Amino acid sequence: MMAMENFLTKTPIAHRGLHDETRPENSLPAFEAAIACGFPIETDVRFTKDEKLIIFHDDTLSRMTGDGRAVSDCTLEEIKALLLKGKERIPTFEEFLRFVAGRTPLLIEIKNMDGVKGKEIASAIAHALEDYRGEYAIQSFQPLYVKAYKKLCPHILCGVLATALSEKALFGGGPLWRIKAYIVRNLSLNFWVKPDFVSYSFSDLPRRRVTKFKGFKLGWTVRSKEDEAQARKLVDNIIFEGYLPEKT
Repeated sequence: MMAMENFLTKTPIAHRGLHDETRPENSLPAFEAAIACGFPIETDVRFTKDEKLIIFHDDTLSRMTGDGRAVSDCTLEEIKALLLKGKERIPTFEEFLRFVAGRTPLLIEIKNMDGVKGKEIASAIAHALEDYRGEYAIQSFQPLYVKAYKKLCPHILCGVLATALSEKALFGGGPLWRIKAYIVRNLSLNFWVKPDFVSYSFSDLPRRRVTKFKGFKLGWTVRSKEDEAQARKLVDNIIFEGYLPEKT
């Protein structure tokens, strides 16, 4: 296990940048605002249909762009024609990295995508980050992705995302969704993945498996100072949105 002292344990991390009514989540203005305030950035990366890496959270485009298609059904060219909340372009991963340029640390979530193997997505992300000079860490709800990235880049901090929620849609439906939910909820593959950290929904804490975890712990998503006070009793650091926490 790596040393506890690292950027993930120091300063609260801005969830999808510092976004609000004027700066959509996962947009360059939201990232610039986080940098200006001195916060690390949490963000999301996924493939388009033509296997280009973009910064986008949801499986579908509807909530952020009004387009009803799935991201996986769209090429990068089609994605580039859309705007986040009618205001900002969806950045590619490479554009995002050039924009941040090491000015603040990054917590990068690899989104779970049907049919995308761990080695495939990990290799694409690692290649994009090959010459990146800033600090970053990797996390995912998909343990296979975390394991693949750790194998490719053993010097990079990699963590498992988890929640106690057991909703069918959250785990892709299908006959195995309850098994997937159980694995995520109970960190069942940690013995194999050997994550450096766990990033757990703070509202689901405390949980025995998290308390017993020997690495460091993040809590998401904290949306008020009151929530932060509760979360900090249970985790080493927070991922926040909707307010400005004090920097430590």
